[in-house]
Amino acid sequence: MPIKNIPQHVAIIPDGNRRWARKKGFQPWIGHRAGSSAMENLCEKALELKIPYLTIWGASWDNLTKRSKPEVNFLFEVFTDKFKKLAKDKSVHEDKVKISVLGPWQKILPNETQQAINRAVDATKDYNNYHLTFLLAYDGRQEMVDCVRKISESNKSQDMKIDADLVKQNLWTSDLPPVDFLIRTGSAQDPHNSAGFMMWHTAHSQLYFTETFFPDFQGPELEAAVENYSKRERRMGR
Repeated sequence: MPIKNIPQHVAIIPDGNRRWARKKGFQPWIGHRAGSSAMENLCEKALELKIPYLTIWGASWDNLTKRSKPEVNFLFEVFTDKFKKLAKDKSVHEDKVKISVLGPWQKILPNETQQAINRAVDATKDYNNYHLTFLLAYDGRQEMVDCVRKISESNKSQDMKIDADLVKQNLWTSDLPPVDFLIRTGSAQDPHNSAGFMMWHTAHSQLYFTETFFPDFQGPELEAAVENYSKRERRMGR
């Protein structure tokens, strides 16, 4: 039976790649490869469920600056391969999926990875049926700091009206709608946010925490999570 009340915007914090790898006796970066495969499966299921907006936190700034060089380099390889595939993916073009990559990733990713991202973004820039967004080198706190800085720099006359609309317009994620449903994997026993993840857009989000590590969180689990969401009452602070 089709699920009623599909969330318009689902965001995923994909936690547990490294723990999944350790549990199996692998090096941490092998978990990132498995997580990349899981992401492909989730994107397919999101299209099947007709979720208009899917946002995935690909890596935080700290992930890319504080972890070991071999692990970070492997992540760069995963990103490069992933975006090369997305640029040519048949379903992306058939379903008119717009790919966006947000965050200060241009400051840290190698040229080859940046080129792969730019090709995927450019190849889908005119699509509007579905929106697949990746947050790379992303930190929600830095997003807000950058937002305040931009508003301050543009407020030369000191009479600018600062309201919610102005704040949203100056966010890295300004083009995204509010997050209806936030999923964090590998965290049922430790339900938490990280680095102020999309703090503006998740003000009224429904939250979902699961013990399943991200490499094992695939289509059926996403569908079960969305069905759980569909049965909830959203009061939006009222």
